[in-house]
Amino acid sequence: MAIGIVAIFLTALLLFATEQLNSMNKAAVAIFAGTMCWLLYIMWGADFAQAEHQGELTDFLNGTALTSSNVKDFIAGSVFFRYMLEAANVVLFLLATASIVEVLDNNGCFDFIHEALHTKYPKRFLWGVAGITFLISANLDNLTTVCLMLALMHRLVADERMRWTFGAVIVLAANCGGAFTVIGDTTSLALWTKELVTPTDYSSLLVLPCVTALCTTLALVHFKMPYTMPLVRTLPPYRGDDTVLNRWQRGLMLAVGIGGLWFIPTFHRITHLPPFLGALCVLSVLWIVNELCNRHLLRSDMMVRRRNPLALQYQNIQNILFFIGMTLAVGAVNESGVLPDFYRWTTEHIGNIYIIGIASAAASAVFNNVSVMLGNIAAFSHADDAVFAQNGTFWPLLSYCTAMGGSLLTIGTMGGFALWRMEGVTLRWYVRHFLPKALAGFTAGGLVFWIIS
Repeated sequence: MAIGIVAIFLTALLLFATEQLNSMNKAAVAIFAGTMCWLLYIMWGADFAQAEHQGELTDFLNGTALTSSNVKDFIAGSVFFRYMLEAANVVLFLLATASIVEVLDNNGCFDFIHEALHTKYPKRFLWGVAGITFLISANLDNLTTVCLMLALMHRLVADERMRWTFGAVIVLAANCGGAFTVIGDTTSLALWTKELVTPTDYSSLLVLPCVTALCTTLALVHFKMPYTMPLVRTLPPYRGDDTVLNRWQRGLMLAVGIGGLWFIPTFHRITHLPPFLGALCVLSVLWIVNELCNRHLLRSDMMVRRRNPLALQYQNIQNILFFIGMTLAVGAVNESGVLPDFYRWTTEHIGNIYIIGIASAAASAVFNNVSVMLGNIAAFSHADDAVFAQNGTFWPLLSYCTAMGGSLLTIGTMGGFALWRMEGVTLRWYVRHFLPKALAGFTAGGLVFWIIS
């Protein structure tokens, strides 16, 4: 029944690639695919378990007879649970960081960005918005960063087509920034939680390629920019429904939130506890600082919204559900034995990790970078070759290729879909006006990675 599981998985990938045509939400498709894959797996569970986990199954049975019931118990407790644990580590981290962003945003801590970017000169705005997005996405997940920066950009830039260009740059900058740190994207976070990379080695290898890719693309966009642009004539955001903090209070909360996120890798290295616990610790400290700064509102009705951060926004829920669904679907495909066979075929017939990386980039552009990354992790994480070991060259290369490959089309990342939904950017416009520039940046960054690795 491995063929049935693979067929469901490939159908889901096809629906991802054609979401703008079929209007089927990819998070819903991923959850359905993950569920159906495991239903098929459990129906033929005895065959799969004996083929892939013979020793573990024998220890689990401990001399008892093999029955349908105890095989299902083994799969639920020993096989399926592993993938749910992997997904939970990432999901809890995303929930914590999304809550941190919500606390900071509701207190006006990101108003500093609005002030820094307020200019009528598009070339200055281009480099400013890209640089800020790059730095923020290195600390927060890139989908949250994209939504935050797109909303901010919409309040500043009046011209629709210029917003499309800046929006495409924001998506690329967020993907580049998220790729070079282990906490900046769900794909790099998955590598870290699987202990395939360590934060310092990973970032040191990817920072130059990611900066090169971004700067190359920005330079090409820069030459097409006009001299001035119209701005939206609006007043600063009204915050009478929550609180008005002074500048030093907002600066303090921003330092606690962003600085705390930077501390998470150190927390993990010292304690060896899962990264999400460090993120929850940062959230708790920020929450306490939030209530201390807003203590004069604690007894008022206005504080009701402040005490419960609205982290579960529509985009974040979709991102989390999509990741859970893809983790389950990839896990079922892996347990059916297909991905180990794929690894053996790849190493025998291709072998070159750069060819695998380029193929992964192309697949990410069409089928979404998270799907491609999780599939590669499942296929190559147990390989004996040094390039696939912890801090092996393959994992940073794969992260770079899937991040940049996903930036080549709007359908390649969740950030690209956010751009489509929030600004109405069409795939045809993106391919015509931004794909060549992003491809040039991808090539330049790839050459830098090849030189330094």
